Amino acid sequence: MLGFRENSVDWEGGILKYQKTVYQALMMITQFGVNMLVPIFLCSFVGMFLDRKLGTNIWMVALFFVGALAGFTNVFRFARRIYETPAKTRRRSTQIKEEMEENEKKD
Repeated sequence: MLGFRENSVDWEGGILKYQKTVYQALMMITQFGVNMLVPIFLCSFVGMFLDRKLGTNIWMVALFFVGALAGFTNVFRFARRIYETPAKTRRRSTQIKEEMEENEKKD
């Protein structure tokens, strides 16, 4: 055969780990988009429904901006959670190293 599978996947870590991080990055980008667009569309459709029922023209515009604000809030919270996680991990690994050093000093 072409040997594509043998060259594209390293079961010992290398390329497989790289592909996993690429897929995780694509997943996060998709989540950013969904977190932004869903509130905008939902609020816009509710605004269009209200405009038709009430015979007005303002609800769609007003609820569009409410949806945009909600979307930006969702994206901000999601991004903040992503950037806080590595800091916690680094802190934890530093604490583990310090505990190991203290245990070695005791021995």
